[in-house]
Amino acid sequence: MTDTYRQPGVVLTDRRFTVPLDHDNPAGETIELYAREVVASDKAGQDLPWLLYLQGGPGFGANRFVGKPAWLGRALENYRVLLLDQRGTGASTPANRQTLPLRGGPAEQADHLTHFRSDSIVRDCEAIRPHVTGGARWTVLGQSFGGFCAVAYLSMAPEGLDTALITGGLPSLDAHADDVYRAAYPRIERKVAAHYARYPQDVERARRIADHLLTHDVVLPNGYRFTVEAFQSLGLMLGSGDGSHRLHFLLEHAFVPTPSGPALSDAFQEEVQGLLSFAGHPLYALIHEAIYAQDARPTAWAAERVRGEFPQFDAAKALAGDGPVLFTGETIHPWMFDCDPALRPLRDTAELLAARTDWTPLYDPARLAANEVPVAAAVYHDDMYVDTAHSLATARAVRGLRTWVTDEFEHDGVRTGGPRVLDRLLALARDEV
Repeated sequence: MTDTYRQPGVVLTDRRFTVPLDHDNPAGETIELYAREVVASDKAGQDLPWLLYLQGGPGFGANRFVGKPAWLGRALENYRVLLLDQRGTGASTPANRQTLPLRGGPAEQADHLTHFRSDSIVRDCEAIRPHVTGGARWTVLGQSFGGFCAVAYLSMAPEGLDTALITGGLPSLDAHADDVYRAAYPRIERKVAAHYARYPQDVERARRIADHLLTHDVVLPNGYRFTVEAFQSLGLMLGSGDGSHRLHFLLEHAFVPTPSGPALSDAFQEEVQGLLSFAGHPLYALIHEAIYAQDARPTAWAAERVRGEFPQFDAAKALAGDGPVLFTGETIHPWMFDCDPALRPLRDTAELLAARTDWTPLYDPARLAANEVPVAAAVYHDDMYVDTAHSLATARAVRGLRTWVTDEFEHDGVRTGGPRVLDRLLALARDEV
């Protein structure tokens, strides 16, 4: 049964699908996928081609748009759009601290979560495509991790694709997680330096907050243990177009005077806990490093291990001198599973995933080298989340892929510059520029 309703300028339809948990065992357990169909009101009766949107992540449901903002309005000029909540996210069958114990203990939970990477997502897409398009090919738009899924799609089932559009999401085809983070920390450091150059007053503000956290035991209202490492992880914001400004506004009201001396303000703590909590997207923490795993080598908490190669990120050492406290970025660490109430029950599960050695390949270099699907990718210069050099190496490895390399936008360019970004990619894919 489907529900159809309206918002300004669009007609929305809720779609639900049943797919195998393990596509290699189609007669086994099933899960539900949710997707929202969107069509422009004045085109609702037309027979339009389909565009499938794959959200970044992993672990995030598709955008909940109101009307047709960002890239969506441009897409609706030509397509019906399907906003898919990838397995385990949004309104699809959830995978979180509340539901995973239904699988059993940590070992069973870890086995279950091996089915939530891009290869399973692609097979989901191919399973539902006949029910959506009647068997016709569709265009895929993949943002960030959604772009990783699009490259996996080109590797596994290119016959399902009319066109592939990728924004900030060309993955390395063969880099281990260690390689990914070894390339990431210098990029993060550059983003932090740019932030402090824009807002030099934030150097002292960040030092003051870090010093307070090193000398006080702070627990946020939701039960999150707010450590100095957790504070540094707020640097994740610096990879988005307005992230530096939002971080600055956050830091400027960190402290209030109290009878016991300066304390972190309620307003600051309330905002911070929303930024740090994984309650709404636990898969981001659980399988983040697994999206890079393709062989017998464990990921083994790669971001944490590699961080040791960059001592400038040690806040205590920075405070012992007069240097700035460096923020970190898109990195997942074991301490998160101690600090975050949404992750604590899953610590043993995360450890088993980090130690796993039977990961299967996600990409097929030979098939990509023979690709015949039109592909265009926006590569953001010095993207904090996805290494530009890795992306360009992959672009060269995919036959016919055309890139638009730009420093006009950050990683979320499809949001901040949506119509222009989508226009550019469509023109590249159609060989119009």
